[in-house]
Amino acid sequence: MALENDTRAPDFELLDQYGESVRLSSFRGKRTVAVVFVPLAFSGICTNEMCALSENLEMFADAGVELLAISVDSTFSLRAWAEREKFPFRLLADFWPHGQVAKEYGVFLPERGQANRATFLIDVEGIIRASFITAPGEARDIAAYRTALREMQRVPA
Repeated sequence: MALENDTRAPDFELLDQYGESVRLSSFRGKRTVAVVFVPLAFSGICTNEMCALSENLEMFADAGVELLAISVDSTFSLRAWAEREKFPFRLLADFWPHGQVAKEYGVFLPERGQANRATFLIDVEGIIRASFITAPGEARDIAAYRTALREMQRVPA
């Protein structure tokens, strides 16, 4: 079961597409973070979703939100995907232990070996303030991000 709003987000440390370590808690006290789980690099729906996020990156920048996408793919796959699509945000590899962060957030699909499409907006104190998940095979609409960002702004810190 996915984590609920108003609960502490589990900390994690993963490698990005360049092999650099990214720790969620390093943003605490500094920035809100959007953690966006995607099933697989290079798949059609995931590519379309990440391209839509790229095209709407100012929406996150204007809200002071750091965008982190996470998939079970390796750093090598994520780098090739990011370079091909010119993604301007970090892609994090939840590669080994396989899907561990997705499991901690309650969005790992063991029968598929991948994360579900799930988004968590985490405030500067490390608390999940907004989230949404779609059914497997169903893309997230960019409007859901706008709604979640508005919800974040209404929640007192």
